[in-house]
Amino acid sequence: MSKKEITTSDYIFDAVSDEEAARYNLDPVLVKFLMHEPFFSTILRSMGKYKTDQIPTAGVTVKDGALTLYWNPKFLAGLKPREVYGLLKHECYHLIFNHCTTRKQDPHAMWNIATDLAINSLIDEDELPDGGFIPGKAFDLSKIEDPDQKAKWAEFSKLIESFPKGQASEWYMEQLRKDENAQQCCEDMSGEGGGEGIPGGFDDHGKWGEGLSEEQRQLLDGKVKQIIGDAVKKSDGKNSWGTVSAETREMLRKMFNKTIDWKKVLQTFVGRRQRANKTSTHRRLNRKYPYIHPGKHRSHTSNLVIYIDQSGSIGSDDIEMFFGALSELAKNVTFTVYFFDTSVDERSKFIWKKGKKNVKATRTRHGGTCFNCVELHYRGVSSEYDGYLVLTDGCASKPYPCVSQRCWVLLPNYDLYFPADKKDTIVRMDRS
Repeated sequence: MSKKEITTSDYIFDAVSDEEAARYNLDPVLVKFLMHEPFFSTILRSMGKYKTDQIPTAGVTVKDGALTLYWNPKFLAGLKPREVYGLLKHECYHLIFNHCTTRKQDPHAMWNIATDLAINSLIDEDELPDGGFIPGKAFDLSKIEDPDQKAKWAEFSKLIESFPKGQASEWYMEQLRKDENAQQCCEDMSGEGGGEGIPGGFDDHGKWGEGLSEEQRQLLDGKVKQIIGDAVKKSDGKNSWGTVSAETREMLRKMFNKTIDWKKVLQTFVGRRQRANKTSTHRRLNRKYPYIHPGKHRSHTSNLVIYIDQSGSIGSDDIEMFFGALSELAKNVTFTVYFFDTSVDERSKFIWKKGKKNVKATRTRHGGTCFNCVELHYRGVSSEYDGYLVLTDGCASKPYPCVSQRCWVLLPNYDLYFPADKKDTIVRMDRS
């Protein structure tokens, strides 16, 4: 079917026909997006999604106190699948960085550009639809016919091209404020007339936080933090981040560290492995048959195995930090510790009994790493224990599935080389 060119106040794109737009369904795209990008999909599931022709492209905003994604079917139907993915990531990042709520700045058009520059630094360029602002990339000015307009936007294009990637929105905002020509271009973008060929973002920011009181803005900000924190925690727990880079993951963990305190995750795993022991005692009253039958005394205990990787990246300070986090849990738990490399060192075994505070471990191996030897060793002794933990850098092949409960305790700035099993727990240590 034939296509026609349509012009909006700040964006020009080739739109598909009305029939093609009417047939476009976002749901199958979201299903595939879930498979490729579990972190961003968790965020998108918290949003309402509305198809509309009232905005030219797509945008995230707040409607009746709820997060809402608006999308124009003509625009999305004309994009490649990977560009739709990039667009969805872009909208999620607006929420992650509070661009819709507490960080909003004026002038509005300039802040729109600054936020887009920060976000598009984090997304692969081949996933971004045409027309976006990308640090280090010049504009396409081929459709501007007026020489004066073209000269003005060419100067603005050089400014954007000079910007490095990876800066915060406030940094880009400050650079734009300093440049008089950039200020004029931003004013042109905010006007209704716009002008044919004038660059513009590929999403719409027109109603960010419009009509919200300060109290509503704060409440919404708290809701957004909870949503993002849950997404970070879930992605860490399942080791399912999709294409989010290691650097961005670390940034997100630091931003939402209250929801993913690694010591609390470790404590939760150990706590879930505890069992209640019942003993009869005449010192307690039996509630059902007082003075006839003895009462019950319950104590909580657990017996876990710890396997410590002996590869070169595991330092003594890492082991001390790990044991320091466990020391608060040792009052109810007995830990049996082994070292391993390509096999488990039986001679290294020592028992950290309940209540013992100071534990020191001495390296016994210096080889490579094999996780299968750990799983096979645990299977041989599993009847004595309630689960096991592995302190490691994660740099080895995926082992057999665990017959019980397994917790990977990873060094700071490391990830598993493989997707963890669903019932595995992942704890990422943080030196701070």
